[in-house]
Amino acid sequence: MVKLEFEHRQAGHCESGVTRNLLNYHHHKISEPMAFGIGAGLFFSYLPFLKMQHAPTTSFRVWPGQVFDRATKELGVKTSIHTFRNPKESMDKLNAVLEQGYPVGLQVGTYHLPFFPPEYRMHYNMHNMIAYGHDNGNYFISDTLMENLVEINYEDLKRVRFAKGAFAPQGRMYYPTYVPKDIDIRPAIIKGIRKTANNMVGIPFPIIGVKGIRYLAGRMRNWEKKLGPEKASYYLGQVLRMEEEVGTAGAGFRYIYGAFLEEASGVLNQPWLREISFEMGENANKWREFSYLGSRNCKKRGKPDQSYDFLADILLEVADREEKIFKKLATIK
Repeated sequence: MVKLEFEHRQAGHCESGVTRNLLNYHHHKISEPMAFGIGAGLFFSYLPFLKMQHAPTTSFRVWPGQVFDRATKELGVKTSIHTFRNPKESMDKLNAVLEQGYPVGLQVGTYHLPFFPPEYRMHYNMHNMIAYGHDNGNYFISDTLMENLVEINYEDLKRVRFAKGAFAPQGRMYYPTYVPKDIDIRPAIIKGIRKTANNMVGIPFPIIGVKGIRYLAGRMRNWEKKLGPEKASYYLGQVLRMEEEVGTAGAGFRYIYGAFLEEASGVLNQPWLREISFEMGENANKWREFSYLGSRNCKKRGKPDQSYDFLADILLEVADREEKIFKKLATIK
């Protein structure tokens, strides 16, 4: 039996929460917003060519693993990251690392997670959690979405680590192996802000960042005419699921990022970042308005004037706000 002394803390976003909790285990105290910001977790993409549950994929976060990878790299933390083709090999490796005294981050699919509430289960393969021990085929798990520590058996864990579909985890596991005692966090903060700003306003592709939000708005205007009312409602519902049910997505990520900017303002002694954190919070409220009115539209409870055109206009306003915010942040020194 191996059961490490691990402090479980809930989080707004699974990967930034896992990153924080793993670093805390190694005695480097960092907040979740700081891990999220340094890891440049805020993102947007609309991928009409990549279907998830028969609808285009909308992503409000960077590729799985990048928050942990970037945050640890910028902080000078040494890590070990593995993916596998053979499920048994992946479980043997997990056991070996746990027995060496390292808690391990795992990327998993959520559909077959037995401790997830039924309403949370969907074919989503970008969820992250931590294994901190095992005993006779049972694994001790810290999942930042759960209030308490949970357990999962060998077969179920193997199944979710090798879930099929888009962004398949392939048994991905990751963990810090060395954390410096003294870390100057300031350069990491600045690099994280610059990376996020570039992701949102510096990439030329029309489906990425602020351009991607505008692209989604343009496609949304034609959904009902092109797809019919039922399929249009399904497409909208898929956007809302990715925004509100998967991690913290649209509004929630903006609140987390606003908290990061406020904390960064104090660390860097740059008060203007606190002002932008307020702007980010106001824009998060706009994202929440979009999700609220969009959900009413899906349930056929929206007012006649709150059509797909109306929702697209909200997205354009959001895009304009974020373009101004991230162009300001791109100037940080």
